[in-house]
Amino acid sequence: MDDLPRPLSPATVARVMLMRETGAGITNSGRPAAGKRKLLAALKVLGWPARTLPGDAWLTGRVLISLAFAEAERGDTDAGLQLLAEADGIVAHEHRGILLQNRGTILERAGRTDEALPVLDAAVPLLTEAADWYNLASTLLNRATLHLGVGRVHPAREDLRRCREIAHRHGFELIEAKVDHDLAYCHHLVGDIPLALRTFDLAAQRYAVHGSGYLAVVAMDKARALLAAGMASAAEREMATAFDLFARDRLSVDYAWAELTRAQVALALGDHRACRTWAQRAARRFRGHGDAAWAALAELTTVRAELRSSRDPKRLAVKAAQVAQRLRERGLRNDATRADLLSALALLAANDVDGAWSAAAGVRPSPGAPLEVTLLRQLVNAGLKAARGSRAQAFSHLRQGLARLDEHRRRFGSLEMRVGASALGVELARTGLDLAFGTGTAQVFSWSERCRAQAFRARHVRPPADQETREELAEFRQLSRITREAELHGVRDPRAAARLGRLERRLREREWQRDGTGESTGQVSLPELRDELKAGNRTLISFIARDDRLTALVIRAGRANLTELGSTAVVLETTRRLLSDLDALAGWKLPPHVENVLRESADWHLKKLEDHLLTPIQGELDEDGVVVVPCTGLAAIPWGLLPSLRGRAVSVAPSATTWVNAHRTNHTPATDALLVAGPHLEHAETEVNELARIYPAGDRLLGGSATVQATLRALDGADMVHLATHGHHEPDNVLFSCLDLADGPLLAHDLQDLVKPPRHVVLSACDVGQAAVRPGDEILGMTAAMLYVGTTTVVSSVARVPDDLVVPIMAEYHRAVVAGAGPAQALARTSAADLLVPLVCFGAG
Repeated sequence: MDDLPRPLSPATVARVMLMRETGAGITNSGRPAAGKRKLLAALKVLGWPARTLPGDAWLTGRVLISLAFAEAERGDTDAGLQLLAEADGIVAHEHRGILLQNRGTILERAGRTDEALPVLDAAVPLLTEAADWYNLASTLLNRATLHLGVGRVHPAREDLRRCREIAHRHGFELIEAKVDHDLAYCHHLVGDIPLALRTFDLAAQRYAVHGSGYLAVVAMDKARALLAAGMASAAEREMATAFDLFARDRLSVDYAWAELTRAQVALALGDHRACRTWAQRAARRFRGHGDAAWAALAELTTVRAELRSSRDPKRLAVKAAQVAQRLRERGLRNDATRADLLSALALLAANDVDGAWSAAAGVRPSPGAPLEVTLLRQLVNAGLKAARGSRAQAFSHLRQGLARLDEHRRRFGSLEMRVGASALGVELARTGLDLAFGTGTAQVFSWSERCRAQAFRARHVRPPADQETREELAEFRQLSRITREAELHGVRDPRAAARLGRLERRLREREWQRDGTGESTGQVSLPELRDELKAGNRTLISFIARDDRLTALVIRAGRANLTELGSTAVVLETTRRLLSDLDALAGWKLPPHVENVLRESADWHLKKLEDHLLTPIQGELDEDGVVVVPCTGLAAIPWGLLPSLRGRAVSVAPSATTWVNAHRTNHTPATDALLVAGPHLEHAETEVNELARIYPAGDRLLGGSATVQATLRALDGADMVHLATHGHHEPDNVLFSCLDLADGPLLAHDLQDLVKPPRHVVLSACDVGQAAVRPGDEILGMTAAMLYVGTTTVVSSVARVPDDLVVPIMAEYHRAVVAGAGPAQALARTSAADLLVPLVCFGAG
């Protein structure tokens, strides 16, 4: 009799219950491996599996349920379901709802959504009857996640509403954080990315206090939202954060999702090899977990990467169709639609038009489908119509897709997000442009405009007056000033640099979260452009890059012609070498023979650019002024230095539409000006004092009075502004490109606060005419930021400038402006070209 197992003592029961609660809590905070260890320890106390008395079975069943979830979260779905099967025979009636909740959640996490939903549905009334509020809230949360996984936003919102009510009433803080997390994903699915990012941040703040293990997951989901906005580089940085946080739980299901998300980021960045590598890793991990649906999704990502360069698109079409069927069987309809469309696209690439029609037949994105699927549908439709010779219908589908993308873009208040959105429409716009060639210059013009600078069309949004942002900007400026002054003395403070990085990231992310107005301006028509060119006595050259070849579309009041030019790669490399020569010439006092070598090199590169870009169209260019609309990196060329353009009024604009809108504004000659001299620039005050003679009624900010706030106040509503300050182009975070002032940097970010931007701005020092060129020929930088907020003309340099030479050039420039010359004409009258000073007139000119 002494060998028979005895019932557990009350103290042991209490101990095991505490161990179970602790283990489950650890698992629920995002650390399933640690949770598993605690739960196995609880089972050891219970003597499981050797010893389970009927009176103790309820407790063993309860621990087994928690262990099942931990195993599944670590990635072993089958083990989790097996443990639940063992618990099923011994669990108490009042805990049956908990068992169903965990079974449904494990099935949902494995992508077996059709099996999971009825199980979760059955759990809800049982948990309500048992008044088990914590597990009822968890069940509603998991059912909402299931709905979101298949794109059903409305029922997800309803479950989240009920879940929040229960969690708030009973103080379940971690569940409230998870509700915020899922609500953020709801906003993402309906396309409200700014609200999604705000809500992800709210969830992260709560996770930091109540469940730090989920910070990696929220970072991953935030990266997905950024991808949906076309912000691939930002998503890559967010995924780096996520992987750092995932380091302790690499066996979890979420880690496989992180690998898949990293693959999708690589695809958006054009790194197809990395995409395949990460997607294959994710697929292996999902299969190891028994998650067939998510493994199929990873395989689909591999297909997307291979399709960009495959020599056997028919093979990929078959693979995509097979993946589509597997996804459809598992209830992932939007993903199945994406796979079907990719199959059709692959067949079009293989010139199997009939097969493509068959693959696309009946494929319709569901209401509320992701934007990517909607745009892909229009791309496939256009390809099908074009293959059957109906260009008009193909153009119609492409325009519908781009119109839908424009609706999406208008939701963003952030300039960087509006620019990023253009990446989502590159294939649509390029397909339209390719179809347009051969149909006439009018169509080529129309589609070339759709291919570039679409972010300029969205109405500018002034950010709200936010005290936290103002305080962080003030700290950023102060730290930047101190750090730069220290670096001038050869000292670097790593802690200050780290703090600056954190502030920059916070300010940038807050900017992403701003809502847009939903408004935009229209695209200019060819007749409207011709009228404006005639009024301004200008010729417009629109450069177009297709594959590795450049084309020039030359438009005058009475004609438009297309001319094939040279290699894009050669032009870009020549431009890079030219800018290197110009930087070297401006950098320091050089021995005469070295200066001569550099000048000869610069002249050679200028002549080479002339031969590639202008010589073939020389017959199209009269003695009029010239408007250049560049593509890719051609915006970095100092156009006024090219031999045939010296002495001519040349302005550079992001698109014909932006030029027309800027040129239509009144061009009254400036009579007064705001003149600002920044610190650490040897000739700045001399330059400003010289210009004050030309503008005796103008305002001057010198020395300690040239602060950021004083300058911003004076900029607002000014007509002419001249800024003689050091500048810094930040290619990795262009809205933090800046001008140095007495108390720190004036950021491109700050310009968005202006109520009435200055009409005409001159930036006479450094290379702040540089711009980062993003997909869709979108540009970002200090000069671009001024154009975005409404400044019509900016004169700035695309390479470093010699400070001593700039003073007389600027005096020449402003005398010409006051005498009535337009900005481009005034710059042409200076000695800048003869002295190889790479100033460029951007905007209206």
